[in-house]
Amino acid sequence: MTDPQPVTYDLTEGVATITLNRPEAMNSLDIATKELLRDTVVEAAEDDAVRCVVLTGTGRAFCVGQDLKEHVQLLESGGSDQLFTTVEKHYNPTVTALATMPKPVIAAINGVAAGAGASLAFACDLRVVAESAGFNLAFPGVALSCDTGASWTLPRLVGRAKAIELLYFPSTIDSGKALELGLATSVVPDADLVTEVTTLAATLASGPTLSYASMRQSVNFSSTHDLVESLDFERDKMNLTGASEDHRNAVAAFLAKEKPTFHGR
Repeated sequence: MTDPQPVTYDLTEGVATITLNRPEAMNSLDIATKELLRDTVVEAAEDDAVRCVVLTGTGRAFCVGQDLKEHVQLLESGGSDQLFTTVEKHYNPTVTALATMPKPVIAAINGVAAGAGASLAFACDLRVVAESAGFNLAFPGVALSCDTGASWTLPRLVGRAKAIELLYFPSTIDSGKALELGLATSVVPDADLVTEVTTLAATLASGPTLSYASMRQSVNFSSTHDLVESLDFERDKMNLTGASEDHRNAVAAFLAKEKPTFHGR
């Protein structure tokens, strides 16, 4: 028998579910997992058949970040090339694809999300969090800076001052506090997580994908550009979506007092 894949992928009715699958290691990220996660996220981003992405984990953790056992082995064996290129080779491409792909992305937080695991969740559009789950910005505990986009996503979720506080003084942020801070979009009973996320993902996957992509891109663009530039970008995206098949169908359905059907183009 072959060992199970550390990341699994399922595409069903437009929903791509990417699952971290190292439950015995709390879905920590060793090199093999990081490589497969990167490639899988990029595949989902580039596949036009994918209209919504769900990122989740197996077992009692969403993802606890870097696999420190492997990390220590590389430190002791002098594997500096692998250690000091992992951000560039693995973390950055993965989070870039998550944050910029032209389709909605949901993080289904089934358990603790720590370090890079929390950062991956923050790069998603929506975070549905099980009641027993939580977040921890664990970086200073191992004397490292933040990575996987946390310096960009976290201040945009909670503000600069709170982001610095959470980074400097990491502790487990339970689901209720995460909802209060804006780190969680919603909190659901553990037993309802799969059902809630499945329903949400199906709704998004049957929606106007080009519209979602354009709004996602506009919000990202405006965070680093001034008002005039952002208005120009909005204009271009409005022109793009206004010429889409989905828009024409939606207007026709509205006039006919029917429910529109979207094809994502």
